[in-house]
Amino acid sequence: MLSYLLRRILLMIPTLLGITIVVFTVMAAAPGGISAQSLVDGMELEPQSRQALEDYYNKLYGLDKPAPVQYVRWLNNISPIGFKRLPDGTFGEFSLWKGTDLGTSFRYGRPVTDMIAERLPITLLLNLISIPLIYALAIGIGVQAARQRGGRFDVTSNIFLLGLWSVPSMLAGVLFIGFFASEQYWRWFPTGGLMRRETADQTFLPLMASMSDVFITFICVALLTVALISAVVTFSLKIRQFAGLIIGAVLGYAMAFNLNGDLFGLLHLLLIPSMAMLVRLFAGLGNIALRIVITGGFAVGFGLALSNLLGAQVIQSGYLLDRMWHLVLPVIALSYGGLAFLAKLTRSSLLENLAADYARTARAKGVDEETVLWRHVFRNSLLPLITVSATLLPSLLAGSVIVESIFSIDGMGKLAVEAVQTRDRELVLSVTLISGLLTLVGYLLADIAYAIVDPRVSYD
Repeated sequence: MLSYLLRRILLMIPTLLGITIVVFTVMAAAPGGISAQSLVDGMELEPQSRQALEDYYNKLYGLDKPAPVQYVRWLNNISPIGFKRLPDGTFGEFSLWKGTDLGTSFRYGRPVTDMIAERLPITLLLNLISIPLIYALAIGIGVQAARQRGGRFDVTSNIFLLGLWSVPSMLAGVLFIGFFASEQYWRWFPTGGLMRRETADQTFLPLMASMSDVFITFICVALLTVALISAVVTFSLKIRQFAGLIIGAVLGYAMAFNLNGDLFGLLHLLLIPSMAMLVRLFAGLGNIALRIVITGGFAVGFGLALSNLLGAQVIQSGYLLDRMWHLVLPVIALSYGGLAFLAKLTRSSLLENLAADYARTARAKGVDEETVLWRHVFRNSLLPLITVSATLLPSLLAGSVIVESIFSIDGMGKLAVEAVQTRDRELVLSVTLISGLLTLVGYLLADIAYAIVDPRVSYD
């Protein structure tokens, strides 16, 4: 296994070289190319100042050299082994460990390393929230649909997931902002960014007006959470579905009333049955863990709303809650496509293994259905999910380009768009290098997961 890992890591080097060569060639062959003259175009400078600035760019980036020489210069800068670069742009002595330098941005005039250090954690935060959310919900929905093949939940979830997969993320992001962050509809979430400016001076955790407000809020949230979770665990299917219809109808009416203030209208006729059927569907889930998670989320929201009605006001939302509130819409826009695909894949993989010979043999020996599902079938069904996980991280990074641009989030996606628009070669190559590295790491982790899940897989 160790020798395999070493081979894969060494193979990453020529792969990354090939990726960067393609990107560099495309930028160099584009109409107009990249030259010192193009960088100073648009600046109102005197001829002497203009020439001096062009000479500076030529020394710093080697733009007056042929394209292959420029690429070798860039490769020397990012490689820890090579010739040291002097302050005037020339190269000095050879060193076995000179450090890595991603260069200086054409547009911002700042080191690329500093800019990526600011932007990369934001994109990683979006993905670290999205990936566990995608897998948790997809596995829960896929398992439930496979267990009730041809049933009501299976048919409903298939239609819903197909609809989610059909909606492009750029359209979903615009619709989220238009309906859930607009003054005309429900302004429940912010339109963009990751935090409000005033939050920077607030405490990390939310600050209540008094201890009585803390007590009221805690009691409301705790009581509703315990009551609703106990109900979905102990009550029968028919009672849960009936209660879900009532709660959903009340929620739909409140949403319609909050939007236009009318006691009843066309919007009420649309939202009341829609929300009633949706909550009824959640209440009727056969997977108890999925029911508890969804019910807990509803209970916390209802508890906070009830405490607000009782007069328990929050003075400051705090940095943590404000950051979470800003991330809701971007995370949903980034996650729903992968969720739909993985849920369908989980369902089909489980159905294939549930009908396999080893599953029928286990049932014939008297093993109960839950043990057959989770100890025998589910483990073998993980292999297709692991295969997809290798491509999920690159797809989320690509999707974050759209989501970050729509929601005005200063992450790697938005930085990549700005770099391409301004032909910032150093930024484009650095973003490409990091994206390619993360992609190759994703494939490597998938290969390791194969060996962990399936004992038959061996790389020795």
